[in-house]
Amino acid sequence: MSSARHAHAFAVALLAAGTLLAGCASRGGPSDTAGGASAQLTPVTNITRDLVSLPPPKGKVVAAVYAFRDQTGQYKPAPDSSFSTTVTQGAASMLVKALRDSGWFTPVERENLQNLLTERKIVRALETPQEKNAPMIQLPPLLPATVLIEGGIIGYETNVRTGGAGARYLGVGADNQYRVDQVTVNLRAVDIRSGQILNSVSTSKTVYSYQLHTGVFRFVNFKELLELEAGYTRNEPAQLCVREAIEAAVVHLTVQGLKDGIWALKNEKDWNAPVIQSYLKASKDAMLVDPDGAAAVPRQAPPKSSAVSLSLLPIAFLPSPVRTAPGGRVA
Repeated sequence: MSSARHAHAFAVALLAAGTLLAGCASRGGPSDTAGGASAQLTPVTNITRDLVSLPPPKGKVVAAVYAFRDQTGQYKPAPDSSFSTTVTQGAASMLVKALRDSGWFTPVERENLQNLLTERKIVRALETPQEKNAPMIQLPPLLPATVLIEGGIIGYETNVRTGGAGARYLGVGADNQYRVDQVTVNLRAVDIRSGQILNSVSTSKTVYSYQLHTGVFRFVNFKELLELEAGYTRNEPAQLCVREAIEAAVVHLTVQGLKDGIWALKNEKDWNAPVIQSYLKASKDAMLVDPDGAAAVPRQAPPKSSAVSLSLLPIAFLPSPVRTAPGGRVA
C-alpha cells in the first residue's frame, strides 16, 4: 500500500516537473494560435536605423534597378519542395525600398518598365483630342538614371555552425540545438555613361535557428508509463536577413562613395557623423584582416571636398566589411 502511494507521489512529482519544463519550453510562444497576430509593419533593425539616419546629401542620385536576382541556384531540400528556392525572389523590391529609405538615391521604375510604358500609351490614347485643332496633352518625359545599381544574392551557406547540449537523469531531461546559416549579397554602382563600376560591396548576414526540447519518459509503476514532451523552435526569417544584408550594402555603398568622392554631403561637417565613421572604421578593420598574412592595404584619408557628380576618373575602392548579427535555421 505504501509502495502504491509512493509511486503515486512520484508520478505527481514527475507531472509537476514535466509541466514546469513545458512552461519553460513554450516561453515566448504565440499568445493566440487560433486567430494569429494582426498584420504589422516589418520590424526595423539596427541596420535600418543606420540607413535612415544617414546625413543628407548635396544632391540625390537617380538610380535604376533592373533586377537583383538570386544567383545561388539553391532550392529547399525535401520534403519542403524541390521547386521552392532557398532565398526570397523579391530582393529587387527590398533594394528599391532601401535606396529610397536612405535619402541618398531616387530610384526609378525599371523592373516593370513595360507596364509603365503601356500605361503611358493608354493615357496618350485617352487624352487624344477629338477635335483637329485642339492641342494634344503631352506627358512629361521619364526621369533618366545617373547610376545603375546591380548585383544579387551570391551565396547561401547552410550549417556554417551547429551545436547543442542536453542532459537526462532518470528519464527526465532537456536538450537544445542551434544552427547557423549565412546569406551573402553583392551590390555595385555602375556609371551609365561609361559603364565603369564605381564601387562594389559585399555583405553577409547569419540566419540563426534555435530549438529547445524537454521530456519525461519513466515507468512510475510496474505497468504505468509516464511520458511528457514539450519543445520550442525559433527560426529567423531568411527574407528579413536578406533585407538586412541589402540595407547594410546600401549604407556601405553610400559611405564608400563619399570616401571616394563620387557624391557629396550637403554639409561637409557631417563627415564626422557617428554613423559614417562607424562604417568607415568597419571597412578599414575588414581591410586590415588578411587571412594569407600579406601586408595590409594602407589606409586612405577622406577627401576634403567633393562634387555631386559622377567622376570618370579611375575609382579606387575598398571591399566592404562583413556586418553580421546573430542568426541560422534548425533542420
